[in-house]
Amino acid sequence: MLNLFQIGVVGSINDNCGGLGPIVRIIKKGVFPIVQIGIPILLIVFGTIDLGKAVISSDEKEVKQAQSRLIKRCIYAVAIFFITTLVTLIMSLVATGAENGDGETDTNSWANCWNSID
Repeated sequence: MLNLFQIGVVGSINDNCGGLGPIVRIIKKGVFPIVQIGIPILLIVFGTIDLGKAVISSDEKEVKQAQSRLIKRCIYAVAIFFITTLVTLIMSLVATGAENGDGETDTNSWANCWNSID
């Protein structure tokens, strides 16, 4: 039976990702580092710039608001930093319920594909 992973196979069908290796590699090596590192840095930098503008304006109310926004942005940055761990955990949980083509439960296909990408 034709498997979803066999559609548009670029490499061999027997590899861990069944042709989805390039897509998984882009997600794991390209998207996740940008999300995990880049976005938190930008949030903190923008929060610091806002706080700097508020301090320069010498308005006490505006400084308090900028401080609270900076604290919220730091919390968001930490949450976004750990998103890759959350996605990896979800992927491993989804893998436990995946079925292979024979009607048997295949618990290692997603995990093997995800972990085989270097």
